[in-house]
Amino acid sequence: MSEYEPRRHRRRSIRLKGYDYTQPGTYFVTICTHQRAHLFGRVVDGNMVLNEWGQIVRDEWFRSAEIRAEIELFADEFVVMPNHVHGIIWIVDDVGTTNHVGATGRSLLRPRGPAARSLGSFIAGFKSAVTKRINARRGTPGMPVWQRNYYEHIIRNERALNAIRRYIAENSLRWHIDRHNPGAVGPDPMARDLWRMLQKDDRTHPRGGETNDDDHPDTPEGRR
Repeated sequence: MSEYEPRRHRRRSIRLKGYDYTQPGTYFVTICTHQRAHLFGRVVDGNMVLNEWGQIVRDEWFRSAEIRAEIELFADEFVVMPNHVHGIIWIVDDVGTTNHVGATGRSLLRPRGPAARSLGSFIAGFKSAVTKRINARRGTPGMPVWQRNYYEHIIRNERALNAIRRYIAENSLRWHIDRHNPGAVGPDPMARDLWRMLQKDDRTHPRGGETNDDDHPDTPEGRR
């Protein structure tokens, strides 16, 4: 895993952000495995080595953008770790199609569940597809793969976007201080500083950014 390179990561800039999660916006998402189990591989010398299940996770993340016209995803804005993933999701406004996908982007619209073409529907479809494929491979139908909820944050400015991109790019390099690693040797100062910056953004824009998890996944303080 190479370190973050600012010039290479300046490809995009922030678009209009809406507090309606079906509207254009840019979001930082963390999804953890059920009971924080290490399912997706291991970190070796600062590099994440995916196992078969970890490759399924990566494949389904980017497949989501192929089947959902409103979603844009980029390889350098996503990482699979042993028991969680981090990613940046772009919901764009230039869809230009009336062939709307359903509640999860992979099935017909149902009366319940997240709104179609929303952040929630993207996450629901991704988690469902990964769970079905992993359970099929390990012969455990109905077994949970993911924690029920997830953490998300509206990315409001270029400073936050670049900080999150760097955090994602260097995530495996900091596994030895990741709070999800039972062998961590200490706290991660980058995670702490990032979370404080995002909290400051929330105080500046109090209407936005719901936290859909029991605590922030990368800080010792959490929300409690």
